[in-house]
Amino acid sequence: MAKICFSMSGEGRGHATRVRALADMLRPRHEISLYAPGDAHELLAPAYAGTEVQVHHIPCMRFHYADSGRLDILRTGWHGAGYLLQLPALVRKLEHQLRDTAPDLAVVDFEPALPRAARRLGIPYISLDHQHFLLVNDLSDLPGWLRRRAALMGLVVRMYHGGMARTVVSSFYRPPLKPSASDAIQTGVILRPLVLNARRERRGHLAVYLRKFSGGHVIQALRELDVPCRVYGLGCLPAEGPLVYKDVSEEDFVEDLATCEALVCTAGNQLVGEALYLGKPVFAIPEPSNHEQYINAWFLAREGTGEWEEMHSVTARRLASFLDQLDIYRTRIDPERYNGNSIALSVIEELTGVGR
Repeated sequence: MAKICFSMSGEGRGHATRVRALADMLRPRHEISLYAPGDAHELLAPAYAGTEVQVHHIPCMRFHYADSGRLDILRTGWHGAGYLLQLPALVRKLEHQLRDTAPDLAVVDFEPALPRAARRLGIPYISLDHQHFLLVNDLSDLPGWLRRRAALMGLVVRMYHGGMARTVVSSFYRPPLKPSASDAIQTGVILRPLVLNARRERRGHLAVYLRKFSGGHVIQALRELDVPCRVYGLGCLPAEGPLVYKDVSEEDFVEDLATCEALVCTAGNQLVGEALYLGKPVFAIPEPSNHEQYINAWFLAREGTGEWEEMHSVTARRLASFLDQLDIYRTRIDPERYNGNSIALSVIEELTGVGR
């Protein structure tokens, strides 16, 4: 048995979902502790309450959005500056905790404090996230405007941390690796047991996942489409004809995802990968100014397993055109290609020194 600690970004649910899936697979054999900020702590703390898995709250940098849904650069930058001022103290605090607990390995999902503390103590750590595709993959096929954005975002990713024992990129798409990053490991998304065990059916509805600031224009298009929809992310609102609004519940959402005709969602890597694993074509709607999601959406369309559209340009006609092509998209989906569990676990187990 080894001691393994995880940290993750606190923005959105994808990072926490990935870490929870790994922690659940590892906890029968290893001692697990989690350092979780923001949205991740809200998801993980109640999930592991009363268990042997320790969940520690840490601060994080948060993104702020205007009412229009666009990233608010000024507010995000102001908050980020405050976080950077606190980062040295946070690293010292984590260093003290790690010295007491003496983990054998740290696994980092796009969080900057734990790897700095681990490096000071000589604890090996793995980078296991999606964002490092910006550094290790050859993105020369992207349109020019996205290549430029990818280069800028890559500078930010590079500042998060370095010196990891392994770089594992978890993604639903796999562009070629750069020659300089030939030792990076590419794998599919990390799938939670609920998704792995879900029974795939088709019951005639669409699964929809949106953020609260991104609902208005898309919801109007869905109303006009007049197709049954199970809508998550906007709260439990009164039903509107074919639109049924539901609170975010892992069990309900995965069931609705596994039994839908297709998924309509913001273009986060984790959720898109889960849908494709379940054989569901995806209509992706990148969040305005979130260029990582634009890149995800571009690769989704290039692989022919779905389509994407700007949030302000979504129309019922555009959605209907997507639905007309579902049979074609389904033939291009190879579910097991999107399952990254075995590769990620093998890398972690290798570096703990404990055989699987």
